[in-house]
Amino acid sequence: MTEPLTFAGEVWIAPGDGAWHFTTVPPEIAEIIHLASGPRVGFGSVRVRVTVGDSSWSTSVFPNTRDTYVLPLKRSVRDAEGILAGDVVDVLLTLA
Repeated sequence: MTEPLTFAGEVWIAPGDGAWHFTTVPPEIAEIIHLASGPRVGFGSVRVRVTVGDSSWSTSVFPNTRDTYVLPLKRSVRDAEGILAGDVVDVLLTLA
């Protein structure tokens, strides 16, 4: 397990039905994830433990481009933390 990584990211809605909300991992944090996680498997996702506000959960970050990942924000977390699209959230992320 690595040291926790922190960043602030704007919440955005995936195109389509609007059910999926994400924040983009900044390139400098994505580089740390890429180097620490080793070879990619499956879709290139990386298992992580995340805290936003008072909510913590396990999920994966998914490659968005060669330089970054996206972090899905579960509806239960968005509801509990009052998060809406366009909000900036402070993220604490640890590789699982």
